Amino acid sequence: MIKKILVTGSSGTIGTRLCEILLSKGYEVSGADWNQNKWSAAVQSATVDVDLRDEAAVFEKLPRDADLVIHLAANARVHDLVVDPERARDNIDSTFNVLEFCRRNEIRRFAFASSREVYGNTAEYVHKESDATVAMAESPYTASKVAGESMTWAYQRCYGLDIVIFRFSNVYGMYDESNRFVPLMIRRAAKGEDLAIFGKDKLLDFTYIDDCVNGIMLTIAKFDGLKQDVYNIACGEGAKLGEVAEMIRQGMKSDSKIVFGESRTGEVLQYVADIGKAKSKICYEPVTPIREGIRKSVEWYRQRLNL
Repeated sequence: MIKKILVTGSSGTIGTRLCEILLSKGYEVSGADWNQNKWSAAVQSATVDVDLRDEAAVFEKLPRDADLVIHLAANARVHDLVVDPERARDNIDSTFNVLEFCRRNEIRRFAFASSREVYGNTAEYVHKESDATVAMAESPYTASKVAGESMTWAYQRCYGLDIVIFRFSNVYGMYDESNRFVPLMIRRAAKGEDLAIFGKDKLLDFTYIDDCVNGIMLTIAKFDGLKQDVYNIACGEGAKLGEVAEMIRQGMKSDSKIVFGESRTGEVLQYVADIGKAKSKICYEPVTPIREGIRKSVEWYRQRLNL
């Protein structure tokens, strides 16, 4: 039975919301992050300050009695890792250290947060889990997630670790001041700045944060029946970035202009998740369409960031 859960990246977007829900459900939660959690005092009080790239620190600071480790921690901005590929190596080193921590401490369950990026750019843009291939790595970020998935499978096969791999897609909604698309567009709209989009026809699958976390929670509840598998956790519908930017512009009552530039190196141009497996096996069912999710996001950011 899963009662004690270690969440790496507990100060991030998914990590903060997941830890909040876990704590509200009575789980014993430990977080690990190198950033302070500015959003939740309860999550921060459960979080240890640790650089997961540092093997000695990982073994010194992380709790050794977890029933499940959920490894969310990563440098996650695709373009940032194209500019600075060293940040991709951070992801690989951190994943290896956390897997080793599980192996040496006989922690039997491990969930890895991967990404839609592993599907790359292909002629088809709706992807089921079996569509991912190493050769489709478009960026160093993608490569770090492919490597993380491969290492996770290696630890399953060599050391009997029970694993689940999640492939997330454009999670948005709250707890994010990064340059990811939705929070960046909201901040720019608040200032009346141009809403710059790189790729006029770019279409992606946006997942509202509570839908994403619900998928994780459902998996935790029946982990042993879902293990040794990969699941797309997304909305299952695509939206053009220009359309999403327009929703944000209207929601913010902004005079910002939407301007289009060329797609940047390393970025996936079109992606929609096939969530059939997650629906049938996990009973995952996203309930927040993009227009509703953007409305909620705009409201949250206005209240929390005084925009």
